[in-house]
Amino acid sequence: MKTSFFDLFKPGIGPSSSHTMGPMRAARTFALELEHAGMLPRVRRIAAELYGSLALTGKGHGTDRAVLLGLLGEEAATTDPDGVDTKLAEIAGSGTLRLLGKCAVPFVMATDLRFFMDTMLPPNATSQHPNGMRFVAEDDAGAVLLAATYFSIGGGFIVHDGEDLNATPMMTTATLPFPFASAEELLAMAETEGLTIAELMFANECSLRPAEEVRAGVLHVWATMRACMDRGMAIEGILPGGLNVRRRAARLQTRLRERVEQGLKADPLAPLDWVTVYAMAVNEENAAGGRVVTAPTNGAAGVVPAVGRYYLDFIEDAGEDGIVRYLLTAAAIGVLYKENASISGAEVGCQGEVGVACSMAAGGLVAALGGTNNQVEHAAEIGMEHNLGMTCDPIGGLVQIPCIERNAMGAVKAVQACRISMHEADGHKVSLDQVIRTMYLTGLDMQSRYKETSLAGLALNIIEC
Repeated sequence: MKTSFFDLFKPGIGPSSSHTMGPMRAARTFALELEHAGMLPRVRRIAAELYGSLALTGKGHGTDRAVLLGLLGEEAATTDPDGVDTKLAEIAGSGTLRLLGKCAVPFVMATDLRFFMDTMLPPNATSQHPNGMRFVAEDDAGAVLLAATYFSIGGGFIVHDGEDLNATPMMTTATLPFPFASAEELLAMAETEGLTIAELMFANECSLRPAEEVRAGVLHVWATMRACMDRGMAIEGILPGGLNVRRRAARLQTRLRERVEQGLKADPLAPLDWVTVYAMAVNEENAAGGRVVTAPTNGAAGVVPAVGRYYLDFIEDAGEDGIVRYLLTAAAIGVLYKENASISGAEVGCQGEVGVACSMAAGGLVAALGGTNNQVEHAAEIGMEHNLGMTCDPIGGLVQIPCIERNAMGAVKAVQACRISMHEADGHKVSLDQVIRTMYLTGLDMQSRYKETSLAGLALNIIEC
């Protein structure tokens, strides 16, 4: 285990963790490298090149905007979504960009930010991933001061060219009391130590920071998720991007409340309607560029919050402790996918995003309800098994159709996967490790045009119609 809870669940802005948050982080990293090398005052030109999926769906996913924000020194976790347009307008209007907010450099959008849609890898790259980008800084004589290639590998994670694509920014197994590399190891270790998966994950996090800080951090993640749901259920209007998709969560929640107020006959499936509303609210906020939490990605950010709120709103005796169990357990499952497969839609399709989120939420809900570790593993396996092969084909390169409704469906599947596992007493045939491996191999076999390129599937056929 190399990935922390706080690496997996990161506050940021929409619409995409791999195409917005990752490139923003890469651009900022490049600017910081210039500063650390003492080169910042010598820069007279800076160019950004986007390749593969970043180029094909970059404008719809806000990659161009993210790169500029990163060069300005902005971070996704702290950027004010309401101030983004003003910052970008200043660059366009002045024809200059202030690197890290300090050094003004001429910048022309048409020539200094380029999209290479027919090339999947930057020149001379040694690593391989469809989300590649390259930055070049030159002095006043046109000589290259620094050039660097990065890959955005999903969930806002980035790596330099040549690094292991599974390189992780925070944890090392040497510091952890309970390192695990597979679900089998996780279950065996928890059984030996007499711990739940949530307790084991908590102990690992406490090797990095005090226990009270870990718990407060987990609850802060939940508070950010809840605030996102509340905003999404309060705002109406049309989502940006040109598809003219109408925000629906606010109207849906109003109708559900009206039914209760009017005393209409109780609908036994109403809780699932609320799960739908919660998930759609988050992903409408994400599509609008609002504040969300990667769970494990922005494109799948609605599933885990929706199922967590279902637990709080509809399960008797639900409370804060249950939410902590829920999120810690979901994170442990997410780590397994992150480190043994992929959470990048550009690499393995949407099974690596909404499918993984469904698996995380299903296992987490079992933990919140007091289920066993084996039931957690079973629910997580079910959650992925029935998302295998799901493609990533956003219409117009926007994280809207089918992404918003897909999160709602993933959340409902997670609830049902939890229920199946907790009613099952005789074990199951397919393990979580097996389904993770299957997901990854399925993703590798999937044609690249079905992996976040907007060249196939709904993205192609709806436009043609």
